[in-house]
Amino acid sequence: MDRIVLSLLVDNTSGVLSRVAGLFSRRGYNIESLTVGVTADERYSRMTVVSYGDQSILEQIEKQLRKLEDVRDIKELKPGHSVYRELIMVKVRANANQRQAVNAISSIFRATIVDVGKDSLTVMLTGDQSKLDALINLLEDYEILELARTGLTGLSRGSDDIRYLP
Repeated sequence: MDRIVLSLLVDNTSGVLSRVAGLFSRRGYNIESLTVGVTADERYSRMTVVSYGDQSILEQIEKQLRKLEDVRDIKELKPGHSVYRELIMVKVRANANQRQAVNAISSIFRATIVDVGKDSLTVMLTGDQSKLDALINLLEDYEILELARTGLTGLSRGSDDIRYLP
């Protein structure tokens, strides 16, 4: 199974997210990750969609997305030609004796402790998926109480393929 990361520039109107997600569900395609946010031009939002499938399915996904009238531009974000990031927050059980060790693990990854409770710490990290997975792997020695991931977001490198809309 291949992976595709698509950056969609879409109209910033109600229902766009529903139409994009509906396209995937109607055809039985899975969305591995989806992030959405407004761009510098408030008329448009950028969606980063990650999906898996064989080559014909991935080509079909892109073709079907291009048919949606809200979609203004689509770029495939290829590894090496793009920058990907994801944010994670992990709440771990940590008593007073364990806090130092969790803090040391966090420091290795340049993660930030964003909340301290009586018996827990919340760690935040931004990076690529392998870095986030490595942090989770080390924190599994402690009880993970909650975990939230934003999903992948990305942009292509350089300024060669920027599309300006009127």
